[in-house]
Amino acid sequence: MTNTVTRAQLSEAVYQEVGLSRNELADLVESVLNEISDALANGDMVKISSFGSFAVRSKGQRIGRNPKTGEEVPILPRRVLVFRASHVLKSRINERFEAASGGKG
Repeated sequence: MTNTVTRAQLSEAVYQEVGLSRNELADLVESVLNEISDALANGDMVKISSFGSFAVRSKGQRIGRNPKTGEEVPILPRRVLVFRASHVLKSRINERFEAASGGKG
């Protein structure tokens, strides 16, 4: 089963590590997320060392197909968010996976 980590949980985890007040850390987490959001909305790439990079990519208009009816439908141009994990993050994820699966992975 997959768990979801919330802003409150992020703030609490940082609180346990840093020791600032809960309110200060909630504000800090909110500020970091706002800075990331603003940078991406402006078309900037956000790179967090040892974690990964976020970027906005433009996708052109294309023709899609309704899988139920087979009808062709135009898909309008749009901007999408892409995330590319760092090698450090990928390694950490795979180490945890291998440990959880008893080394069979």
